[in-house]
Amino acid sequence: MTSRLPALAALFLLAGCTAAPPPRPLAAMVPADDNLNATAWVQNAVEHDLIYLQTYRDAQQHLAAALDDAQWDALTAADRTWPARGLPPAVVLDVDETVLDNSPYQARLVRAHAAFDQASWNAWCLQARARAVPGVVAFTRDAAAHGVKVIFISNRDKALDEATLANLRQVGVPVAGPDVLLGLGTSVPGCTAHGSDKGCRRQWVSRHYRVLMQFGDQLGDFLDIAQNTPAGREAAIKPYLEWIGQRWFVLPNPSYGSWEPALFGNDWQLSPQERRERKIESLRVD
Repeated sequence: MTSRLPALAALFLLAGCTAAPPPRPLAAMVPADDNLNATAWVQNAVEHDLIYLQTYRDAQQHLAAALDDAQWDALTAADRTWPARGLPPAVVLDVDETVLDNSPYQARLVRAHAAFDQASWNAWCLQARARAVPGVVAFTRDAAAHGVKVIFISNRDKALDEATLANLRQVGVPVAGPDVLLGLGTSVPGCTAHGSDKGCRRQWVSRHYRVLMQFGDQLGDFLDIAQNTPAGREAAIKPYLEWIGQRWFVLPNPSYGSWEPALFGNDWQLSPQERRERKIESLRVD
């Protein structure tokens, strides 16, 4: 008699195959969040911290030579509206992601599946809980010890000045007087600011200081950009490539910045999906 067990087993296997639902694509299970990897890298990759340490240590090594050279100046001709010779020395730093680490705010957005909004950003800034990025405290203290004024130009609104100054003091960077923080909305006589451009504020600094170095995580921290397109950004920075690592020190920011809207025509009216598609189209595959 022929055993029916193999046939029965086959039937059970087929029944199991037809009853099981097909696996869902990973993309359907986990909503895409363009900021997840960026924030995870900032908070968890030791390479992130090493880049900051490397940058500020390199700057510290160049500081004495810059201080001794009376011709040394880190402002562009457009921003240098007053002769630098004879003015006291200063270094100019952006605040967010240059001095203060705001990745906890980005992490809150990721966890809440939320996008940036001014109210939540202001609330974070008012907490004054951001930590210093690696290397910046040692550098700024060394600069101040050598008689170099430490000035901060930030696109935080001026209404956040008090909280920002408190946060800067809390992390240990030198804050010598209220005029060292030039927030968004600072009035500069004789200069009309365009949006969040920092040119007018750099011009104010040029009237009072010889700038030895500038630090930032955006091109706009160093010069105003006429055309915020990939080609326009490259053209803007090209004349100053020799200044990188000597007068200008650029820090990484994969979470936000003018580089992102440059990829989708600066059109924030596009839907998140449309913006994402434009960013994907910008990727090189060879």
